Amino acid sequence: MLQITWLGHGTFQLRLDGGEVVVIDPWVKDNPLFPPGFEFERIDTMLVTHGHFDHIADAVPLARKHKPRVIANYEICAWLESKGVLNACGMNKGGSQQAGAMRVTMTHAVHSCGISDEGRIIYGGDAAGYVLHLPDGRRAYFAGDTALFSDMALIAELYQPELAFLPIGDLFTMGPKEAAVACRLVQAKTVIPMHFGTFPPLIGRPEELAALLQDHVDCRVLALAPGMEVEW
Repeated sequence: MLQITWLGHGTFQLRLDGGEVVVIDPWVKDNPLFPPGFEFERIDTMLVTHGHFDHIADAVPLARKHKPRVIANYEICAWLESKGVLNACGMNKGGSQQAGAMRVTMTHAVHSCGISDEGRIIYGGDAAGYVLHLPDGRRAYFAGDTALFSDMALIAELYQPELAFLPIGDLFTMGPKEAAVACRLVQAKTVIPMHFGTFPPLIGRPEELAALLQDHVDCRVLALAPGMEVEW
């Protein structure tokens, strides 16, 4: 069983059966949707999809405190190391590595990736997504921030994910229309929407996605509220 907690925007906490905690794209301090009073008790693995502030802003303090294995692209890991982060394990698209009881594969994403650093934007490599190979044999696809791209069909062919985390907010990522096609390409039976509602321009909503999928794609939309924990 996987315990999933949405912490607003693109930030998630995942707790594996053995108690290991995985945090993805940590944005805490200025995240308008971060649940008040929520605290990370432990972090064993941290995954970062790209370098934008709303996905990496709290990676450094949390990594310093909890000392997890931090997985991101090579350039982001080099930047994190320059900020005093230990255990940064850089990788690139197409590769896989073990992260405790879970194995992760880095996938393509269509998005930019500059890192805001002391008033300037520096090179952050390419944005990415991840396939999470869970200890029980199931797989989940975490798309990160991305536009729709046809090679999502290859993710389905290679990894057969049963769960997908997809952005739906529009403006900076896919909206519901594009996410509905992504659901068809990825072929996951359950999708968790993310990256919506944080700011007024992020107008996509889970109910729009669900309406577009109805009678067209065999996929359940699991809409979470910030701080809500579900088991999958």
